[in-house]
Order: sequence, then structure tokens, then C-alpha cells
Amino acid sequence: MLQAAQSKNFIIALDEARYYDAHEILEESWFPRRFEKTVPEVILMRGLINAAVSFELLKKGRPIPSLKPWNNYCNALKQLSEIDPDKRSAYEVLIKKIDTLNRQIRV
Repeated sequence: MLQAAQSKNFIIALDEARYYDAHEILEESWFPRRFEKTVPEVILMRGLINAAVSFELLKKGRPIPSLKPWNNYCNALKQLSEIDPDKRSAYEVLIKKIDTLNRQIRV
């Protein structure tokens, strides 16, 4: 589901504080599969999208509303162990980036 180019572009968008764009990058893959609510990879992808939404809300000065998508992201992380090990490392890179960014901007 996650493609290398998407992963790279997602990280670039996060680095440039283009959180809405980061959300859109991953939504391209997630949206067609959004109704597959029991597929771990779909759930995790939605969580990553929610992290970007949370950052966008913080950027707009809306810290309280940013907590709901952040909590959705945190809950989605439970799915990581269910992801095919061959795909898991790509998601781990994105999670590490999100968590690092979160420590920097959520003070």
C-alpha cells in the first residue's frame, strides 16, 4: 500500500511544515481502501494521515482540536505489529519521523 515515493514525499512535506500536503500524499493510497476497516495496513495509514492533520491543526493555532487526530494516530500504532514484516520497516521510518516532529512542535 505504501509506496517508496509516497514515503519520501511525505517526509519532505513534514520537514517543510506542509502538513496538509503530507496528509494528501498518503490519502491517495488510503482513500480507495478506506472502507477496509479491519485491514491493519489501512488502519495504520489512516493513523499516519491523522498525525499530519494533527500537526496542521497545531500549525493553525488549534491545539485542543489537534488532540483527537493525534489520539487516532496513537491508537493506529497498535496495528504495526500486524503489518507484513517486509513492509513494516517503511512504516517504522514514518512513525519515527512523526514522533520526532511531535516532540519538536508539541510543547
